[in-house]
Amino acid sequence: MERSCLHAVDLGLPAIAFTEHLDHTVWTVDQDDLEDLDAGHPVVALSGPDGRLTPPEFDVAGYLMSIERCRELFPGLRILSGLELGEPHWHADAAQGVLAAGQFDRVLGSLHCLPDGDRFREPPGLYCRRDPSEVVRRYLTEVAVLVSQSDAFSVLAHIDYPVRSWPNDSGPFDATAFEDEFRHALRATAESAKALEISTVVPLHDTILRWWHEEGGDAVTFGSDAHDPSAVARGFRDAAAMAEAHGFRPGRDLLDFWTRSH
Repeated sequence: MERSCLHAVDLGLPAIAFTEHLDHTVWTVDQDDLEDLDAGHPVVALSGPDGRLTPPEFDVAGYLMSIERCRELFPGLRILSGLELGEPHWHADAAQGVLAAGQFDRVLGSLHCLPDGDRFREPPGLYCRRDPSEVVRRYLTEVAVLVSQSDAFSVLAHIDYPVRSWPNDSGPFDATAFEDEFRHALRATAESAKALEISTVVPLHDTILRWWHEEGGDAVTFGSDAHDPSAVARGFRDAAAMAEAHGFRPGRDLLDFWTRSH
């Protein structure tokens, strides 16, 4: 976290938000994927013999102490606390228990996995077992359920999460092939009064942002999903330009959501 703050200062950023993962879903990692990782990798350490990965308990006190330490070390940088709630509609009580234990400035909701028989798998594992197009459609259908059933968060993270691992042998990902499903998920997100995150891990396709505006989306945020300090704010300049091109403008405060101007 300290190295991320240092990089933010070097970039001239006015603020940084640490939306730490809060996961409760136990999902399955394929053995082939585990063998590709170093023995000390957290995914390997947290996975059992059957490949099921159990997320560790979230250390609320330790996290908030780290936030305060960063604020002391970097007084000129505005540092926001936050969470990214994984599948909060499946774990409402557990998520609320953590939210009640501290102050979190920015709370995101996300969908990382889907049911697969009696297990849960992320898109890479699902792509190996099912038609990739079916996986994306199921994902977007579940996103609409997520935003409709949970009010624990204010920002939907990476609506295009399955694109990150889209199989190369399926050809280039074409968002327009899933227009109805994307629009359904975006409409549900807008109706729930949540903002849409423009994630820059794999740059959000501008067509999806256009659909967001057309479906009544009022606000966007920007997220680099930087699990490494060097990735802080990656692609933000292009993301901001795209947001402006689709009618979204920054608020009075630099930490405000960007809202639609028309």
